[in-house]
Amino acid sequence: MYKILSASRLIVLATLLSWGLMAAAAEAEADKAEPIKAEAVSKVTEHQIRIDGQVINYTATVGWLIQEKDDKPVARFGYTAYTRKGNSKPGDRPIMFAFNGGPGSSSLWLHMGILGPQRVVVNDAGFSPPPPANRVDNAYSIIDVTDLVMVDPVGTGFSKPLGDADGKQFWGVDQDIDSVASFIKQYINENGRWASPKFILGESYGGIRAPGLAQQLQSRHGMNLNGLILVSPFINMAAGVDGDHMDLPHALFLPSFAATAWYHDALANKPEQLEPFLQEVEQFAMHEYLPALTAGYTIDPERKRHIAEQLAAYTGTTAEYWELADLRVDHQQFLQELKRDDRLIAGRIDSRFIGPSIDPLSESMDYDPFFPSVGPAYTAAFFDYLHNELEFGKDETYVTTAFGLNWEWTHRPPGGGQQVAVNLLPDLAMAMTMNPGLGLHIQQGYYDLATPFAATNYYLRHLDMPAAARERIRLDHYPAGHMMYLHEPSLKKYRDDLAAFVREYDRLP
Repeated sequence: MYKILSASRLIVLATLLSWGLMAAAAEAEADKAEPIKAEAVSKVTEHQIRIDGQVINYTATVGWLIQEKDDKPVARFGYTAYTRKGNSKPGDRPIMFAFNGGPGSSSLWLHMGILGPQRVVVNDAGFSPPPPANRVDNAYSIIDVTDLVMVDPVGTGFSKPLGDADGKQFWGVDQDIDSVASFIKQYINENGRWASPKFILGESYGGIRAPGLAQQLQSRHGMNLNGLILVSPFINMAAGVDGDHMDLPHALFLPSFAATAWYHDALANKPEQLEPFLQEVEQFAMHEYLPALTAGYTIDPERKRHIAEQLAAYTGTTAEYWELADLRVDHQQFLQELKRDDRLIAGRIDSRFIGPSIDPLSESMDYDPFFPSVGPAYTAAFFDYLHNELEFGKDETYVTTAFGLNWEWTHRPPGGGQQVAVNLLPDLAMAMTMNPGLGLHIQQGYYDLATPFAATNYYLRHLDMPAAARERIRLDHYPAGHMMYLHEPSLKKYRDDLAAFVREYDRLP
């Protein structure tokens, strides 16, 4: 399942954050035979929670809106919304729309991991215990600072095509942006939130979806955002996909290899501190390793040997291994190689996780240890919460992950034309340039081998926009993986960083 054969398949597997994929696919297949009513449905419940020393009374609304095109229903669009109760008018509160990635992942992970009022407690970097899942009030939720709408794009959650519409109308870079933008505008209209400060938060593939939304909402719908939050973002295919005969990604993945080796004590001379070590590796990657790769077969043998020895020293492997690979080791090969002698593999969503290697001779991962470690606990906790506290969905199918969507990997950037490799940096730069009130917050883990931190740094260096716009960028790093909020110290810092960003850009007196 994890043997990557193409760039598009790599992105799907790099960002699918769910468990029980075959079950979800079977449920989705069964639903095709059932007629779906084109009517909006919602369930409203009242709750209370203590966050940051305050008692927060809030309303939870779960259900779906009906999305139309040419006066015909084309989709039901699922969501879960949290609105703080009080004496203020709706427009006096900021609102945040949040989603996971995939493409094809529901909002389950952000919902139960950090943003919503309930979260699941797991064994960080280890296997979670068997049921019952440990679900608790989330003292790190963001709903004290901003109202929150967890978004499930069509094909995930309760969202699905209606009538004559089919997946092709929603399953593509631009189709997805169109659909989610329409949902946001519809929700804003129906709930009287045009006056509210508005934020969008996207994780993983959300790094493609969210910049596209920022550009489209302001250019087509006249809706400026206050803030854009990208969590472990994937933005540019040419920089963020290794193992596909491109030199640049190999250099951008190397610092995450080094972080992984440092964490697992695989380095012969392990530096005491992580961050200075990673700065050193990133400098080597861009100024020595990348030029060596671009030299191809013209590289001097002595220089090649020197580079291989340094790569080995940074990654806890051998120079011979790197030379045999012609200096090009992709992340799956590295994660299989790092602890091969112990018949163990490291995780790619979070390389702190370790699991037994099924085939120690393989050059690609048999599976990602992250998924069986935390996936079942997240799934069980979410459905327990959805059915028993939000009182919704027992007779409906909620697709946690729509595995294997036939995604159209093309994009038309703001300047027109058709991209050869999907890259939303032009959209992000345009949105930041045309909206001088828009802030950008990026949250990134060091042990993320799905969307590595050096690739995120590369994205930021290549945003073509005025210097004044760059001053509105905030970048925070965490000693954890793709879902950095699994790590308890990072969980608290994540919440503090996000709350500070929202308060800075909500523009309310």
